[in-house]
Amino acid sequence: MYSNPPSGKDYAMLDVRPTIGDSKWFVHDRFGMFIHWGLYAQGARHEWLMNNESIPVEEYERRYFKRFNPDLYDPAVWAKAAAGAGMKYFVITTKHHEGFCLWDSKLTDYKAPNTAARRDLLKPMVQAFRKENMHVGFYHSLIDWHHPHFVLDRHIGPYRNHPDREKLNKGRDQKKYAAYLHGQVRELLTRYGKVDIMWFDFSYPKPDGSGKGHKDWESEKLLKLIRKLQPQILIDNRLDLPDGWDFLTPEQTQPPAWVQHKGQRVVWEACQTLCNSWGYHRDEQSYRSVDDLIHILIDCVSKGGNLLLNVGPTARGEIDERALDRLAGIGRWMRHHDRSIYGCTQAPDEFIPPQDTRLTYNPKTKRLYIHLFAWPYKHVSLAGAADRVEYAQLLHDASEVKLGMDAWHAQQVATSAKRLDLTLPVIRPNVTVPVIELFLK
Repeated sequence: MYSNPPSGKDYAMLDVRPTIGDSKWFVHDRFGMFIHWGLYAQGARHEWLMNNESIPVEEYERRYFKRFNPDLYDPAVWAKAAAGAGMKYFVITTKHHEGFCLWDSKLTDYKAPNTAARRDLLKPMVQAFRKENMHVGFYHSLIDWHHPHFVLDRHIGPYRNHPDREKLNKGRDQKKYAAYLHGQVRELLTRYGKVDIMWFDFSYPKPDGSGKGHKDWESEKLLKLIRKLQPQILIDNRLDLPDGWDFLTPEQTQPPAWVQHKGQRVVWEACQTLCNSWGYHRDEQSYRSVDDLIHILIDCVSKGGNLLLNVGPTARGEIDERALDRLAGIGRWMRHHDRSIYGCTQAPDEFIPPQDTRLTYNPKTKRLYIHLFAWPYKHVSLAGAADRVEYAQLLHDASEVKLGMDAWHAQQVATSAKRLDLTLPVIRPNVTVPVIELFLK
């Protein structure tokens, strides 16, 4: 789990692949905010709008570029919403596949200062989130459908089905685009102080060479540049390189177990959306409930992972009320339960989760947490814990949970000397996911 894992027989995670960057804070904090924001917010129907509707560059610019005017943008409000939800870091789309840049890049005119916004939108965001003591992450698209030297292919982009795609590629030079990509990364890593995460998206190599991978991005060279500029930074796994990255990024899925690479556990982070769109989608109705989102967060930590939960602000610069409602709900739960998340990881193997639960474990405090996704009647039992627990309590109010069960109930079930039985109140506490905190010997 850590770059330099602690020793001790109670710590069960010593076989985790070490990272190159500093992952200590990352695997402690566990919960971050992803932000997808760009010109596509005006279309309000998915961040892949340009691709999905095959909108040519000129048309996309004409519709959205000059009209982009986030007049209600206040990054302090975003940062407070994230911190209030219990998030400890954020990752912002500095540039998505559409090619539009939120900062004042010297390498392109296709940037926020040249819109009606008339300013660098990234700098105040970084400042606002740092003020809330949050780590800083930059998402940067390897893909750029706007750049004149990005070679068009048949797989993705607004010209993927264009009959004259090869003619449109005449004069394009992918090496020149790679130089542009590297130049922009240099800007991002030299202008905004310490950056904690570089989140690239994405490579799509194909066996016949028709996709794009590490050769197209010159990833080996890019990786060296990043490590030179920001040695402690964490880098995701989407540069199409076998090594050199720090964490894996399962997207819109929950892994069934701790994520592995070549048979070894790795640092990992699930990226998930509130609904079925990353960018602002006005008509999207599939927003997940607060309960579901808290379940996802707990599930990630119970398998040694992080959750990066996405919001898609509007074109006027606000996080919409549906997203704010979910963030506030998560925050209410985290207020009383965050110590079952921060600093926690997968429980040691000897503890077997009861039905409808997830376990998390803090190796520093030696506390085990049972997250009850369904409220049991009267009792819950934990295999492998009979002689390991000194005390138990419900986490939200620190009310004692009695160890064992009375003789009459013990007669009704087959008790085991290796099993810890806990006696719960009949009435379920009024919290989204009740948590039992176990103090281990």
